[in-house]
Amino acid sequence: MTSSAVSTAVELINAPLLYKGKVRELYDLGENVLIVVTDRISAFDYVLDPAVPEKGNVLNRLSAFWFGKTKELMENHVVHIDVDLLGDIVKDKEALRNRVMVVHKAERIDIECVVRGCITGGGWRQYQETGKVNGIELPKNLRKNALLAQPIFTPAAKNDVGHDEDIPFEKMQELIGADLALELQEKSLQLFSFAREYCAERGIILADCKFEFGLLDGRVILIDEIFTPDASRFWAKDKYVLDIEIDSMDKEPVRTYLSASSWDKNSKPDPLPLEVVEETTRRYLDIYHRLTGKSL
Repeated sequence: MTSSAVSTAVELINAPLLYKGKVRELYDLGENVLIVVTDRISAFDYVLDPAVPEKGNVLNRLSAFWFGKTKELMENHVVHIDVDLLGDIVKDKEALRNRVMVVHKAERIDIECVVRGCITGGGWRQYQETGKVNGIELPKNLRKNALLAQPIFTPAAKNDVGHDEDIPFEKMQELIGADLALELQEKSLQLFSFAREYCAERGIILADCKFEFGLLDGRVILIDEIFTPDASRFWAKDKYVLDIEIDSMDKEPVRTYLSASSWDKNSKPDPLPLEVVEETTRRYLDIYHRLTGKSL
């Protein structure tokens, strides 16, 4: 099996903790920020136990892979991903090898930039009710999981508490300004198109994804993570089918288990069974291998 899971890095880092998210921890390095990607896993807004071995390893390496692939399209926040350059900031380098990313301090733009190439998930629910997604009128009689003739840009206003709020593009322009909104829309669609083609060559459908952007010295740059199983919906081409829930290449085993359990959804669920954890690790390792051609 794989190495033991990393639930937190707090005891391993000699730097102030800036922020602890569901998966990532951010530490202040002065001019830069250290991101540590843990193996914590969340579903239905709860962080679950136990952590999933190798998940953070995959997420960090995949983000680094894609940031490298897309740097000609869009500047990003990466400074380096080498734990050995961090000196005594990291107490146990082997525990955090391949889980760290040192990044520029950027001012986050509080819009989640979502691109949809298929009508599924929350977009499908909107379409069923209104025939639209984020105010964008779509053809009538589309079926669940249908591939869209053109990908659509469907932003959400970020909420640090609760769910992000889907908004029409016009509202995004009001919130951040018309020019910046247009730039983020254009860049998001370009990045999606690039990755969708890359994935297609490897037997994978990129159904939808989300991006976050920030401002660095007045320039727009990519931040956070890109084209990972936590920020994208990947479908194996040979599993693609209309009208039903497609088994996506991510933490689907966790969602499936919880949905079929007696959990009340109002309190933290009991620890996940070992077989669910192991299958989830396998999913993350598989998508990493299929996208990069490498194994951990």
